[in-house]
Amino acid sequence: MTGTAVVTVVHERGDHLSRQRASLALSTSAPDHHVVVAVDDPVVAAASWCAASLPGDPLGLPIAAARNRGAEVAIARGADVLVFLDVDCLVDPGLVAAYADAVHDEPRIVWSGPVTYLEPPPPDGYDLATLAALDSPHPARPAPGPGVRLSGADPDLFWSLSFACSVEAWHRTGGFCEDYVGYGGEDTDFARVVAGSGLDLGWLGDARAFHQWHPVSRPPVEHVDDIVRNAEIYRRRWGTTPMLGWLEAFEASGLVRRDDERWLVTG
Repeated sequence: MTGTAVVTVVHERGDHLSRQRASLALSTSAPDHHVVVAVDDPVVAAASWCAASLPGDPLGLPIAAARNRGAEVAIARGADVLVFLDVDCLVDPGLVAAYADAVHDEPRIVWSGPVTYLEPPPPDGYDLATLAALDSPHPARPAPGPGVRLSGADPDLFWSLSFACSVEAWHRTGGFCEDYVGYGGEDTDFARVVAGSGLDLGWLGDARAFHQWHPVSRPPVEHVDDIVRNAEIYRRRWGTTPMLGWLEAFEASGLVRRDDERWLVTG
């Protein structure tokens, strides 16, 4: 096998996906495959370049299952490097090549790159040629400078907006746990699986991405059911509760309550 595949899962973010595709086209080394998986999105699913589609789930979007499906397609197409990008992410021209180089050099490390959260776009949209001037990585995650690789990363700081791994590492983890449906938990779970599989986590300064703006709630009250359900799945698997900041904010608002070690939606 040889080649680099970018895997993107999309649900009703067609405009963001189009800009991501445009940014990938400007890469210094374009991916050999862009595997787009549509989730409950018939418009994207109908496109000739869409690689796979999944229906929605009554509990929420099956993002973990969709990422696994994207990896399956990428491997079937011959990729040996898997790059996972959130649909909201635009890429620096060097991101694909940086991930491919790092994975080939150190295939037992699952690599993440710094992500900058962008302000709302100007009327004519983001200028893809000048994204580097907006570089300001999220302060809650490591952000090594260009040319720097850090290993031994904290699994609790892993996020799935932008990361890459070898196919061998992917097979070793078994992919994302598909018990998680809807918002939250599956990426921290995946990092724990990575750490428990004899693999390492790292941060790669040359793999920089830019998260397109969209409205959000803080805390994400529209996802309270998903977060409570997925936090309990994680607790049963790992013995600790993730997303505590959100859960405590929900508790302060009267949306959830504690029952010993469990969290429950009120009402």
